[in-house]
Amino acid sequence: MKHLAFVIATLVSLPGGAWAQSVAERLNDYPTAARADYVFACMATNGQSRLMLERCACSIDEIASILPYERYVQAETVLSMRRVGGERMAVFNSAVAAQTPVADLRRAQAEAEIICF
Repeated sequence: MKHLAFVIATLVSLPGGAWAQSVAERLNDYPTAARADYVFACMATNGQSRLMLERCACSIDEIASILPYERYVQAETVLSMRRVGGERMAVFNSAVAAQTPVADLRRAQAEAEIICF
């Protein structure tokens, strides 16, 4: 235990604290507003109860642990553009570059559902 504390203290004291910041950013790169938006939408779909609040919060935490925020934003953008419809937006339905982030998000959501619901 003493050894672990020494290693952590050494790593945290790296010049500029770069290592500690990158770990924190990696583990919590979703802004609070994005997490709240997800929880509100999840609760609107599943029910406005304390239990659903806990499950929906768990769900976005699991998604965040699987999918980097940048990839989450890409998927949400594609899904949003698909809802707009029209010829110009057809590329968001068929392009592989658009399908990949959405597929990644769907897999993360499925895993979160298994764990949280």
